[in-house]
Amino acid sequence: MNNKKVIRPILIGFFMLICFGFNVNRSFAQQPNKTRILFLLDASGSMYAQMGKDIRMNVAKRLLSKMVDSIRNTPNLEIALRVYGHTTTKDKQNCRDTKLEIPFGKSNHDAMKGKLMSIRPLGTTLIAYSLQEAAFDFPPDPRCRNVIILITDGLEECNGDPCAVSEALQRRGVILRPFIIGVGLDKEFGAKFECVGRFFDATTEEGFDDVLRVVISQAINNTTLQVNLLDQNSRALETDVNMTFYDNHSKRMTDNFVHTLSDRGVPDTINLDPVNRYDIVVHTLPPVKKEGVEIIAGRHNIVAIDAPQGTLKLKVNGVTNYNRLQCIIKKAGTHEVVNVQDFNTSEKYLIGKYDIEILSTPRISEPNVSVNQSSVMLIEIDQPGKLNFYSRLGVVGAIYKFNPKTNTLDWVINMGNTSGSQILVLQPGQYKFICRAGIDKRIISTKRIDFEIKSGQVTPLNVL
Repeated sequence: MNNKKVIRPILIGFFMLICFGFNVNRSFAQQPNKTRILFLLDASGSMYAQMGKDIRMNVAKRLLSKMVDSIRNTPNLEIALRVYGHTTTKDKQNCRDTKLEIPFGKSNHDAMKGKLMSIRPLGTTLIAYSLQEAAFDFPPDPRCRNVIILITDGLEECNGDPCAVSEALQRRGVILRPFIIGVGLDKEFGAKFECVGRFFDATTEEGFDDVLRVVISQAINNTTLQVNLLDQNSRALETDVNMTFYDNHSKRMTDNFVHTLSDRGVPDTINLDPVNRYDIVVHTLPPVKKEGVEIIAGRHNIVAIDAPQGTLKLKVNGVTNYNRLQCIIKKAGTHEVVNVQDFNTSEKYLIGKYDIEILSTPRISEPNVSVNQSSVMLIEIDQPGKLNFYSRLGVVGAIYKFNPKTNTLDWVINMGNTSGSQILVLQPGQYKFICRAGIDKRIISTKRIDFEIKSGQVTPLNVL
């Protein structure tokens, strides 16, 4: 009865998978009001093999019965039992031999213990299909924490793929992220389940008992997370930033939060169902990402992320005449755009240096602007003036700003061959308008007109 596939000689004990969060379309931040645990038991033929002084199946049934008694009076907890490999002999290789024997209920503990005692090992090991079916054993309820505990002594024998099942369930909004506890199994075994869970090892019946108690405790107790956003001095004082959580394996987005500090100045706590690992994106400017964050079930977790910030304030002196004056913020020395910020606003940025391009007329460049921890960097420009431009015939040309430092002209704006009046908003300074009449095709007819723009004033310019 102990014959399995070629991989069986290395499988000399038990492993356990605890799958948290079998919930469709459930936000993991929602506080659950009930926990449901589904025990999924391997009753394949190899469970007749020895473990210490008894066979594996008897050890499993004895420990499970003990555990069922210990959680009998736990409030807001329901349990159920699914078994596989127990109705058809191994030679028939029945890869659909799985059944929900005891559905979820409030007072089904004695029924479960009775069913456990009647089970005898018979058939094959069908992990993937059993996990797939187990996902539907939980009645729909977004307020529940759903947990699967799989107890088995071997790997898949029905060509199923637990990793593929996990990914398919996640695509449907179901999270499958187990802990895996193996007895006498080499590291290669753990690698086979890397895509679906975290591998742990136990070597004796006593060790298995300890692991089971720890796992049940973690399943019942809330798992919480505190994200410390650290400033330059490693103090958890940064806050009011959006955070997005992704599953590290599937890259599926799981939830979003706005970070906050409590009334005591401590980062607030998130209640969540644990999965294997998270990628956390903190939406600072620019964003900060921390990958592969491990969450330990049943306890309070603290994750620290460096997010030191200062403030960049953009201001126009006086009254701006621009409809919407903006500024392009880039990482210093690069073409990476961090943000496009409106003037007369303040925004937080990670500390560092930035190249700033103000989209005024003409544009203004401010390279290597420093943003420092918890301080305000003020960038202000003069109030613009207005050019009241009038052409009776229509002209072709361009407006240039005179740069006295280099004795050069910097292009500002082209003027099309249009007639009538135009109002242009320009920064203060000395300008030159170089043009000719649109109907005059002689280059010698080019005119050069100097004018000055002053803050808050209107400058008339009549040409041709």
